[in-house]
Amino acid sequence: MGFFAPSGRNGHNVAVATGIGETLREARNRRKLDLSEVEAAIKIRVRYLQALENEEWDALPGGAYTRGFIRTYAAHLGLDGDRLADDYRRDVEPLGERVPKRVEPVPTGARNGGSRISGRLLIAIVCLVLVAAVVGIALAGGGGEGGSSSPKPSAQAKSKQKQQHKQASAAKPGVAVRLAARGEVWVCLLDSTEKPLVDGQILGEGEEAGPYRSSGFEMAFGNGSVDVYVDGRPEQIEESSSPVGYAVDGKGNVVALEEGERPSCE
Repeated sequence: MGFFAPSGRNGHNVAVATGIGETLREARNRRKLDLSEVEAAIKIRVRYLQALENEEWDALPGGAYTRGFIRTYAAHLGLDGDRLADDYRRDVEPLGERVPKRVEPVPTGARNGGSRISGRLLIAIVCLVLVAAVVGIALAGGGGEGGSSSPKPSAQAKSKQKQQHKQASAAKPGVAVRLAARGEVWVCLLDSTEKPLVDGQILGEGEEAGPYRSSGFEMAFGNGSVDVYVDGRPEQIEESSSPVGYAVDGKGNVVALEEGERPSCE
């Protein structure tokens, strides 16, 4: 266990010596890399990289974001990022280091403007209607004597079935979200029930996640190197080397989230 020194600024700890910073610095020096070169490669600002190497934890976003920075930086240097992130979780976070706040979940009805039928229940009802329609057609066509085979559905029956399929497709609730990483980026994506769809994972350049469908989403990224598509429509994401976050409602509206409102997948 390392040691910590109080800062006097908001009661946070400025320094908790863990050996993580020294390990990162030595690995970077062995590779003869400048911090500016690392920033260009992994899209994490130099001031955050310096804070990691100096173990100035209070200068970092904290919690899952800092662990994501450690994993990304360590992986770039050929180190075991998961082990260093676990060291940070064990040695720093219990000592009162600042962790991003998690907002209380908004009830599903409030997000979508009032009460609504459960998506699963609606799909089940549509399926029952389709089954009943098929059984009815089969019974209507199989009443003749002599065991003759049922006639093919009439044009009217086919049209009715197509209409029912269209209604079933339209009944799917919510919106679809797909992510595409332009560079290495830490991702936390929750659906409207707070279920993690991408649970604090790092997507490499060119990797995708989704599409996922829900009546709402909350998402946080370690940087802005990601494209977000809502129902196939590209959304404007801030070009940033710092963490960003967004919420998507059931109508596909996208709003930016402040630091304390973003999910952390903890």
